[in-house]
Amino acid sequence: MTLSFNLSPLTQKKIQRFKGIKRGYWSFLILSALLVLSIFAEMFVNSRALLVSYQGEWHFPTYTDMKPGNTFGLDYVHETNYRDLKVKFEQEGEGNFVIMPIIPWNPYEQDFSGDFPPTEPSFEGQHYLGTDTIGRDIVSRLVYGFRIAMGFALITLAISYAIGVSVGCAMGFFGGKFDLFFQRFIEIWSMVPFLYVIMILVSIMKPSFMLFTLINVMFGWMGMTWYMRTMTYKEKAREYVMAAKALGASNTRILFHHILPNTMVMIVTLAPFTIVANITALTALDYLGLGLMPPTPSWGELLQQGKSNLDSPWIASSVVTAIVTVLIMVTFIGEGIREAFDPKKHTRYV
Repeated sequence: MTLSFNLSPLTQKKIQRFKGIKRGYWSFLILSALLVLSIFAEMFVNSRALLVSYQGEWHFPTYTDMKPGNTFGLDYVHETNYRDLKVKFEQEGEGNFVIMPIIPWNPYEQDFSGDFPPTEPSFEGQHYLGTDTIGRDIVSRLVYGFRIAMGFALITLAISYAIGVSVGCAMGFFGGKFDLFFQRFIEIWSMVPFLYVIMILVSIMKPSFMLFTLINVMFGWMGMTWYMRTMTYKEKAREYVMAAKALGASNTRILFHHILPNTMVMIVTLAPFTIVANITALTALDYLGLGLMPPTPSWGELLQQGKSNLDSPWIASSVVTAIVTVLIMVTFIGEGIREAFDPKKHTRYV
């Protein structure tokens, strides 16, 4: 028995139109590839070796427990410095070898082997974009900062939209006192100052990824709620909903099988722009010092360093380029989706 998932001809037509919008389509492919690579960032940016061959035994330190130096014949018990181990094996010439990631530095590691940090970009020390003010590799900080920023944006998006879509559809479909109650609740809650809430909670609680996700969800679900309320209110008055009610369909079936698919264009269209807003929010909080606890890799923290060290232009230029590039790609994706899913070009009512 095989399972197949067939898209409707209308959806296929929208996808083909999106593929025809080259800047949006290629931005989607590039950003998706970067996101997948960032999930496995330890294989490309890490101070732990990918593979160590020592006396006929293979070790994979990247995704295993800490390997002390005496595991490989060194005279210390703290974690092995695999960059030094690689040089040692090459000098000995006994057939042992170490395979390191492309960027052999983790985002928390400090390098004081050369000049006093921040040090400018160089291939000799394998700091391709230089180091920050305390000697940490900027490439590794950017890569892991990207993973945190995108994870924050996508998780917040999923939870906020799940709440916003559910509440908005219910408001538009049931109306009456239920709709009136949530209207007043949203009006009151939206008046609470977001920044003040952040400052109060950060002062009494330890800043963490989950804390900021929770706070952003608390304020981020309301925008989608208004859109879905309006869309559902319009859809429930159409003939196909009346026909479903006449045939005895339950409210749940009408909402999830009839109304929601016809309002999906709003969700798909707004999602990329919400991702941009979430990335910008986290970066701004980190820049202001209200974000994630140091030494968590953060674009906002790098941006703050770049502003404070204008005589080290590689810091600011690297993070600004990364932020602008990602936001432009997400914006291109949003514009492409908005044009491809434009209900004036594609509709289910004709």
